[in-house]
Amino acid sequence: MSSSTGGGQSRSLILTAMIFAVAMTFIDQTIVSIAAPTIQRDLGLSSSGMQWAINAYLLTLAAFFAFGGRLADTRGHRKMVVLGVIIFAGASALCGATPRGSAAEAWLVAFRALQGLGGAIMFPAAIAIVVVTFDLRSRGRALALFFGIAGGLTAIGPIAGGYLIEWTWRSIFWINIPVALIALALIAISKPPDEARPAPMDYRGLALIIGGVGLSVFGFQQSALWGWGNPAIEASIAAGVVLLAVFFVVERRTESPLINVRIFENRTFLVENVILGIAMMAFIPVFFFAAIYGQIALDEKATESSLLILYFFLGFVVCAQIGGRMLDRIGAKRPVVLGCALAAIGFGLWAGRATSLHVGAQVIYIVMAGAGMGLMLGQANTDAINRASRYSYGEATGITQTVRNYGASLGFAILGTILITEFRSRITSSLTAKGLPGPAAKAEAAKIAQLQSGKGGNIARIPQFIRADFAAATREVLYGMCVIMAVAGLVALRGLRRGVQQEAGEGAGQLAGEDPDADLYPAR
Repeated sequence: MSSSTGGGQSRSLILTAMIFAVAMTFIDQTIVSIAAPTIQRDLGLSSSGMQWAINAYLLTLAAFFAFGGRLADTRGHRKMVVLGVIIFAGASALCGATPRGSAAEAWLVAFRALQGLGGAIMFPAAIAIVVVTFDLRSRGRALALFFGIAGGLTAIGPIAGGYLIEWTWRSIFWINIPVALIALALIAISKPPDEARPAPMDYRGLALIIGGVGLSVFGFQQSALWGWGNPAIEASIAAGVVLLAVFFVVERRTESPLINVRIFENRTFLVENVILGIAMMAFIPVFFFAAIYGQIALDEKATESSLLILYFFLGFVVCAQIGGRMLDRIGAKRPVVLGCALAAIGFGLWAGRATSLHVGAQVIYIVMAGAGMGLMLGQANTDAINRASRYSYGEATGITQTVRNYGASLGFAILGTILITEFRSRITSSLTAKGLPGPAAKAEAAKIAQLQSGKGGNIARIPQFIRADFAAATREVLYGMCVIMAVAGLVALRGLRRGVQQEAGEGAGQLAGEDPDADLYPAR
């Protein structure tokens, strides 16, 4: 892995540059989750408002990843990494400058969305550079290292965040600025490849995918507040799905599409993306739910609560390396299936211990869930990208990341709905048991379930019975994650083929022992 690429630059230095470039996006996913209760309390946000501050980032990533991947292929991979890093760092600085008062929620959500745009431009280009730099036989290990180290940096996020918010929660955003400067310096030194294939941008497709992703996820997100009986919920979800269907039809007829949807005729690419979309419904939401579970149910400070996420990533980082080696040696099916099964078991056993309110009894299961995710996630992603032609790696990455982040947004919305609904129901029962009349119990439960500032937002004053109710609600969320990973494992078991993909000279995109034309990326 230390040999040189074109121009005499070390492949390892290029890999390091790309890791630092995307590290901000990984750190941001967990560091904001661990600080969420503090931010919510300081700015006076509702629980829904805080979730949107997180979900806006995921939504923008999902909506603009295809745009970022297309930009990477048509404008140049290195240029787009640099542009994405600058946008992300600038938006981070503005998130840290969020004013108190009525404008706080809109400000934070807007600049979190801008962070997402920067990440969407940066991430596909960074992965495309890694893929182009390493040949097929060493790519699994290289991308496992890429995701593993980036995952390790993610684990630093909650630990650093726990200490940083003791000073000010604003510093969790400002920490991205020195990371961005290091990334830009490494890019300047390593001079990664800047391949490009000029082509027009499909703005009609971009508008359709933004509308489709935004409306459908908005419907799921608001369902906990408006109720599933509200016609606006059904209309929003239906309109989003229709727009995505129209996007698919339009892209098939567009000469230079935002996404070449014919790539989904590639069976392995399609199956891997289905797996990624399902798995991400659990992978990103677990950071947020673990963080608030630690602080609300376990009554831990942010520094101690962050250990839950660290335990998860201990398993993730180790097994990401094991999975990468398995991918290079025997193909994707085994690590993906085993990883999904291990994660499902881990989440299920963790759920069973969540109401014990004792961290020590949960650690092994948290590590197990993280290990399963590490074993399968990067391998499914790498195997999907390997199906693309050399000049479409950015586009293929844009597709996989769109699917991943759309799945994460849906998971956040659905699991958040489960949490709030279950929490509200259990608080109502608890208050009724304590003698509060039914209507009053429901009204008070609704306020507490939203953890609104001044009425339920002061975490330090939450009674023990409410902490127990929150733990029980979190248990249902973890069981939901168990089911999600079991479904992903079943799709992998039934849909993936055995074998190692071969180099172009040996049958590009081909699985060993199969029809050479069975698994090709459709030419354009």
